[in-house]
Amino acid sequence: MFDRPVPLLRGPIRAGPSDDPSMGPFVLAFRGPESWRSAFLATESKIIEQCEAGARMGCSISASKKCKPPWWKMLFGTNPGDIDERKRCEEREMSSCLEASKESCKKFAHEKCLPAFPRCKDRIHQAGGSFEIPIYQLPDRSKIICRQPQA
Repeated sequence: MFDRPVPLLRGPIRAGPSDDPSMGPFVLAFRGPESWRSAFLATESKIIEQCEAGARMGCSISASKKCKPPWWKMLFGTNPGDIDERKRCEEREMSSCLEASKESCKKFAHEKCLPAFPRCKDRIHQAGGSFEIPIYQLPDRSKIICRQPQA
């Protein structure tokens, strides 16, 4: 009857001294660096997908406007060659516009995700409890490096 519940990306852990006390005694933490990385990449991918969908609509409108015949040509009628030429023009314009938007969408998604995923809190328990692990990211995003803060 109901969809199965989706597992939580993050779970509660006791708040540490560096956490905002107004947020309560617990904070949400990723289960580990791979969980953080998976959530980051999934979110980034969804933003890219939505950005490219918007770009397709914008490119379609732009290509249609750019390739429409002059208003005075409609007074004399159109021939089949004009329609074929407009179709080719719109295909060229759409292709170049979409290609240009791909890199912009990737950059936009990355810029939107970084503030939302600044650090991961990993469930690492030591004598002092949980602690925060800063995330350092390699340029190729092939893997995320988490390192323990210096004591």
